[in-house]
Amino acid sequence: MPSVSNDRIQCIGVDVQIVGLGRASGIGQKPYLEQGCSLFRASGGSGGISHNRTVATARDRPPEEAAEDTSFARGLRLLLTVADRGEIRADELGTVLEMPVSSVYRYLRTLAEFGFVDRRGGRYQLGPRLVIGTGSKVTSERLIRLADPVLRMMVQEAGETALLMRRVGLSAVCLHQVEARQALRVALEPGAMAPLYAGALPRVLLAFAPPEVLAEVMAQGIQPITAETPSAEGLREGLAQILSDRLAISEGELVSGSVAMAVPIFQADGIVASLGVIGPAERCGLAWRARMRRLLPSAAETVMAALGDDRTG
Repeated sequence: MPSVSNDRIQCIGVDVQIVGLGRASGIGQKPYLEQGCSLFRASGGSGGISHNRTVATARDRPPEEAAEDTSFARGLRLLLTVADRGEIRADELGTVLEMPVSSVYRYLRTLAEFGFVDRRGGRYQLGPRLVIGTGSKVTSERLIRLADPVLRMMVQEAGETALLMRRVGLSAVCLHQVEARQALRVALEPGAMAPLYAGALPRVLLAFAPPEVLAEVMAQGIQPITAETPSAEGLREGLAQILSDRLAISEGELVSGSVAMAVPIFQADGIVASLGVIGPAERCGLAWRARMRRLLPSAAETVMAALGDDRTG
């Protein structure tokens, strides 16, 4: 849980906070969402926390912790680049990421030790522990470029933050977000990771993933993130509903006091990503949810059509 001191809220282990609601609530100390702050941000309002109090992020931490976060982000970008390119040389990674080749090799060695990448004939590809599977022919850069205008439209229509997530192994990675304009809003920084079983966007990815992915998630067990994290039985029931509706909704599963809704984005070889919206529960009532049920499938269709029409690769 977060600790509160000196007019600052800081989560221990995970940057997930609610600010401006008269309380502080966090995901807890889980190996997810460590890179990038997922939070309710407030620049004003009458909550129990005053107007000018700040939220601690990586920039506010001690230098040694900030360095760890930077290293994590670089490693994650390198891993996502390998996933996007399919196969790539170390020197090509250095050029794409503007990173010294010596640093590239250091990250690759560590990732290879954990089975996250494999080296074959001087080129690197995803290892057996991180095979994305279906939908992997669409690069993240292309997906972000084509989805960005749709996310911006969703923010205008929904009044809440719009997100794009993709599965890497047994985790959901936030590729892109367009934050709501509200003073009080939910935000999940690009690069942040979440388990596939918690939250509408990750669970859409799990529902349409290959069966062995669900089997591995179940084998590892469900670790509650909040009180609303589903049980194994509840997860299976929810996944069946998502397969039927092609839409997911979650309440407080990743961030207490939030509501999220999401839909899948498909291509010919399977699911590519999940697209969704997330906001404070107090603004996301039944009327808002009914409107999102109409808007989200249309938004996904727009992105899928753009992917089909785009010839840039």
